[in-house]
Amino acid sequence: MGDWASYQLQDFIPFSAEVYFRLLARMGEDFWPLRWATLALGALALAVAIRGRARLALLLLVPPWVFVAVAFFAQRYVTLNWAGDYLCWAWLLQGALLAGIAGCGIGCERARPHPTPSFLIGMLLMLIALIGMPLATSASGVGWQQAEFFGLHPDPTALFTLGIALIVLRGPALWCAVLIPMLWIAVSALTLLVLESPRAVALFAAVALGGVGLVCRSWPVGRG
Repeated sequence: MGDWASYQLQDFIPFSAEVYFRLLARMGEDFWPLRWATLALGALALAVAIRGRARLALLLLVPPWVFVAVAFFAQRYVTLNWAGDYLCWAWLLQGALLAGIAGCGIGCERARPHPTPSFLIGMLLMLIALIGMPLATSASGVGWQQAEFFGLHPDPTALFTLGIALIVLRGPALWCAVLIPMLWIAVSALTLLVLESPRAVALFAAVALGGVGLVCRSWPVGRG
């Protein structure tokens, strides 16, 4: 116990901010043609979610989760942190969960969603992930090289998934679908905090906002 108590958060982050952001840039450089495809996929998922086609919206999220699991965590992040292999499996599990929920239809909304608080929060999170994060990174002066995109990078992919789930799911299926995304956003926020990146504040705010959405969504039907 004494040994564990001596560790600090930064002891679990074995890389510098420069190295980590270079990794994010490499993802954008290596797969730059996919940016537009993943943006289109995200826009399609958002559109079908709004139209009440919950199962299709969830299925559209499966390829991004599998791609990030392999291309980001298994092939790149693991070179910085041994936890990359475990994170890869967690992301593959999330892809399987989304596919399973979509296939069974358990917890999926059967009608077009209404503009409830959880719906509005979900929409906000999706728009931030799909459009806000790339624009904010570019506007900060570092350029498009370090911009994070849905379907290529883990943060916007997890945030977008959280937003979709708040719109199209209810009950236990909702909690199953958002557990890994929220955990990753929290882990990423802590990582950025150690790296002294201002992006950490935005991710902590996203976790808090997602929590509010979950509370609203779990309220009796008709109020969330």
